[in-house]
Amino acid sequence: MAVRTPICLTIAGSDSGGGAGIQADLKAFAAQGVHGTSAITGLTAQSTVGVTRIDAVAPRMIVEQVLAVVGDLGVDAVKIGMVGSEPSIGAVVEALAGLPAGVPVVADPVMVAESGARLLEADAQRAYVRDLLPFATVVTPNLPEAVVLAGRDDVRDLAVLTDDDVTELARTIQAAGPANVLVTGGHRAAAEDLLLLEDGTVHRLPGVRHPDGAAHGSGCTHSSTLAARLAAGDDVVRAARVARAEAGEAVRRGLRDVGAGPGPVDVLDLPALRTPAGSRADAATPAPDRVSAP
Repeated sequence: MAVRTPICLTIAGSDSGGGAGIQADLKAFAAQGVHGTSAITGLTAQSTVGVTRIDAVAPRMIVEQVLAVVGDLGVDAVKIGMVGSEPSIGAVVEALAGLPAGVPVVADPVMVAESGARLLEADAQRAYVRDLLPFATVVTPNLPEAVVLAGRDDVRDLAVLTDDDVTELARTIQAAGPANVLVTGGHRAAAEDLLLLEDGTVHRLPGVRHPDGAAHGSGCTHSSTLAARLAAGDDVVRAARVARAEAGEAVRRGLRDVGAGPGPVDVLDLPALRTPAGSRADAATPAPDRVSAP
């Protein structure tokens, strides 16, 4: 009997520079052998050095994109990235409410671009926590985002936060409704993700830091890989381990020669697909081994 191709839907913004957003999500889905579909929430005029303009997609169009995908292709997992504004959040919530029961949802609370541009309006943060987080199977904030989602305005220095502090942030976020909370480790002294499961169990997922890599799109790649693994049938812990490993490798292989700013991550291992002359490798050449977590 033929094996059905898993399908992931990303609901996120477009990065014209190809490093993050929808573009990064689709590459991460493909790297995991999952067919990617999309509902675009906003258009950004963006490069490796900054974001010069953001235009929101009409809320009804966001909903209609999701309905078109679900009605024909079906969806095995959803990743939510940049939503931008309260009306966009309302549209995403409406779309999520129409999904079949049991479809896992990974919410990546994209608040600030790698360049520093704000991607989630301040007045939308409450709506994000109140309305969207309860739909999340896993929410994947980095440490600064976790502080904001937890409402910890008193935290000024992330460096002083202990493992217990990060766990408490995760518990506060979990109380808002997401089943599982994964605080990524890119802003911590140790490159370690912390996963708080629905049953209260805490898993620490160590990784390797690559300070000389190119990290633009690393958060998108992480959350999209997690969604792809859930679509393929992994449990949350296994999916989180693979996502941590794949995102780390994508940073290590990051395209440092692309753009004048921080280059994009490379989840597809592009050098391995090129011959020394720069042409595409022969299709019969075996693909490089995928990175997998223990």
